[in-house]
Amino acid sequence: MAADGRRAGGSATANQRRALPPSMKTRERKISPYERIKAAIASGEIGPGTPLVETALAEWCQVSRTPVREALKRLEQDGIVIRSDRGLTVRERSQEEILDIYEIRVLLEGMAARTAAARRSAIDLINLRRAAEAMYKETPSDDDAMASSNRAFHHVLWRATHNEPLNDLLTRLDYQLARYPATTLSQPGRWEESLGEHRELVDAIEARDEDLAEEVARRHFTKARDLRLAIIARSEAE
Repeated sequence: MAADGRRAGGSATANQRRALPPSMKTRERKISPYERIKAAIASGEIGPGTPLVETALAEWCQVSRTPVREALKRLEQDGIVIRSDRGLTVRERSQEEILDIYEIRVLLEGMAARTAAARRSAIDLINLRRAAEAMYKETPSDDDAMASSNRAFHHVLWRATHNEPLNDLLTRLDYQLARYPATTLSQPGRWEESLGEHRELVDAIEARDEDLAEEVARRHFTKARDLRLAIIARSEAE
């Protein structure tokens, strides 16, 4: 697709339509343009480096170009799309980017664990225990289920901070990581190790041990970072 913010109307050209994934033509209306485009980028339907054309996206979403333009602005603010000489495009993937994301996430996850240990309520603790226990029910060979239950656990932990700005920052970083499809939890022994780290983290939060909670969270995500970089390095070597 080629970005085109100049024309006030009209439909996408045949070439522009071909640039869209086939499944994009049959979506339902209920989801906002922002959520539709965001989900398509996360799933890889709209791949890294793809130019984003307002007219083509508006036709797919069955809306005018105005809400699509607003959606693209939000996605740019999220850091998911960037401006280039071709206009707005989906952000490329790289080892440098993943390292940057994890360096920030290690710090913020440590802060979230420390804050949760200080602020958590009895209900928060119950929810954390339930989320951690739910992970034990997943089959280690099901990558999607493992990633989903792991993400659910961390979302519960973020809510236990009772800090909306921190929650928002972590949600944005989590989405940026979702653009990298392979999960570190599929690496040999990592799922079992992760379950133990989550249990240790919940125990520290229950005990209101802020130092230990932060240390466990940082260690947990440092390991995830190293595994992610190894996965990328192997894929690029193939």
